[in-house]
Amino acid sequence: MASRVLITGSTGKLGNALVRIFPDALAPPHRELDVADKEAVLDYIGEKKPKIIIHCAALTGIRECEDNKENAWVVNVGGTENLVKACESVANDCYFVYVSTACVFSGDRGNYVETDVPCPKNYYSLTKLLGEFVVKYSALKNWLIVRTNFVARERWPYAKAFVDRYGTYLFADDLAKGIKKVIDKDVTGVLHVCGKDKISMFELARITTPEVKPMCLADYDGPPLTVDMSLTSTRLEPFKITR
Repeated sequence: MASRVLITGSTGKLGNALVRIFPDALAPPHRELDVADKEAVLDYIGEKKPKIIIHCAALTGIRECEDNKENAWVVNVGGTENLVKACESVANDCYFVYVSTACVFSGDRGNYVETDVPCPKNYYSLTKLLGEFVVKYSALKNWLIVRTNFVARERWPYAKAFVDRYGTYLFADDLAKGIKKVIDKDVTGVLHVCGKDKISMFELARITTPEVKPMCLADYDGPPLTVDMSLTSTRLEPFKITR
């Protein structure tokens, strides 16, 4: 089965972790499969006919998406639409797993469950929510939307981290294992795959980078952020972040 798995965005943080979990998966880099290229996607899906697609490819930078909305739309919404339409056309029995984000919610209270109403705070989050709609209202027989909140298990990329921005974070390798577990159970619908504990971004950063400095959202100047990204699930036990 593993050889019939396709991972988009395989060079990204989660994609890399998933490739280690699915070592025989198709994992084309961007130069081999650009999800924004409709014809290329149709040709690739038609040739490979994957049984499972884990769609991770996306522009995830909040500021980048805000500054270049057209590009964010083309990749995050259009890319998802291209994959879904290709599957509808030539691989409709494919199990389509769309990796979404906890940031589809407003972040005003946290502990969001699968049935809570999304309300994106920025353009990145909006494009991810619209990608969910593309999947949810498609003609695909089997689909799964995974909302989650993760970072790579590596040094924190910034000098500081927020003490007042929260999430039920997982590291990418933890999340990859969680995704494998739900795929093995053929779970469909909308699912929150999240960590057991709500922690601040600063607490998360200190796990890999003890010397990281604290900062507050009041010191931030940029696009609106989801303040409390914490998720819970009515369908799945949370995972413990491994330290």
